[in-house]
Amino acid sequence: MLSYWEKESFIAYDFIIVGGGIVGFSTALSLKEKYPKASVLVLEAGLLPSGASTKNAGFACVGSLSEIVEDLKHHTEDEVVQIVRLRNEGLQLLRKRLGENRIQYEATGSNELVFPHEEHLLNELPKVNQILGPALGENIFKENPKGIQKHQLSSSISTLIHNRAEGSIHTGEMMKQLIFKAQMQGVAYKTNSKVSQVIEEVNQVVVKIENEGIHLKARKVCICTNAFTKTLLPDLDLQPGRGQVLITHPIKDLQLRGIFHFDQGYYYFREINGRVLLGGGRNIDFDTEQTTIQKLNTKIQADLENKLKEIIIPNHSFEIDMRWTGIMAFGKQKKPIIKDISDNIIAGVRLGGMGVAIGSKLGDLLADKLEL
Repeated sequence: MLSYWEKESFIAYDFIIVGGGIVGFSTALSLKEKYPKASVLVLEAGLLPSGASTKNAGFACVGSLSEIVEDLKHHTEDEVVQIVRLRNEGLQLLRKRLGENRIQYEATGSNELVFPHEEHLLNELPKVNQILGPALGENIFKENPKGIQKHQLSSSISTLIHNRAEGSIHTGEMMKQLIFKAQMQGVAYKTNSKVSQVIEEVNQVVVKIENEGIHLKARKVCICTNAFTKTLLPDLDLQPGRGQVLITHPIKDLQLRGIFHFDQGYYYFREINGRVLLGGGRNIDFDTEQTTIQKLNTKIQADLENKLKEIIIPNHSFEIDMRWTGIMAFGKQKKPIIKDISDNIIAGVRLGGMGVAIGSKLGDLLADKLEL
């Protein structure tokens, strides 16, 4: 039951954005830059972002060599360059918009672990450097064999491949700064507001809030729900992909610096405050991890611990402090979906596990398409 005052002040907006993660708030900020006087509301289903915006590893990445090589098997060179360029432009926008210090950005570069059965990747390095030159600059990848000993990694690793275009951020601070900046610019934000339906009507879009009996109204609606989109738009080509993560207690004399990937980016780790944060392993249990349920997978968590012991910190003992999951969205193509659902409803989803990189740019592209 609404009061007159609530109906007057809290129901109608110029823009409503469904999804309070990095894409949702990036879209809100881009809209306020485009239309400073417009009323913008961001709706988030949970108390905190529901997907992966605050649950990822804090990688500011554009893609490892093995991942790019695999992508070139399924995409044209131009498509791969376009995807990588979007990621890089998104990272540049994120750093500029929020400030590197505020999000604790570190331009450390990354290292990919190459094992004996993957040494053929070194033959692809010059070709990939040439292909990605227009998007990232010359010779973005180079071999770094000395890094194995420097970072005290397993001797089973053949070599490392360094990518100077990548770095790290503090995921929590990034999201906090996005929300803060949006609110300072007049963006309204409501949590625990799960949307059950978005309905186009004459001259307005109705947004129904689940279990509240409240129908919000907007001139335009943007759906930025990524892995959770099929409850609203069941026909889109995307599937959820759950990511498993763990973090150790602080480890004395830890020598990891920067961010690390291996196995086509399916595993990723970094040091944070003297701890090792490790995530991934979705590729050993794809079917189970194709879900939006936040639940630990004991098979993958055990695999992650084994990777810590045998590959990442073989010379250190450790204890696990925390474990969690984050929900991403994937599809047949790596390119995100930007789609007009109707005259006044648009969707920007399916970030392929690259939300930190591409989220800000996707928000910009969505705002460009939304006209009052």
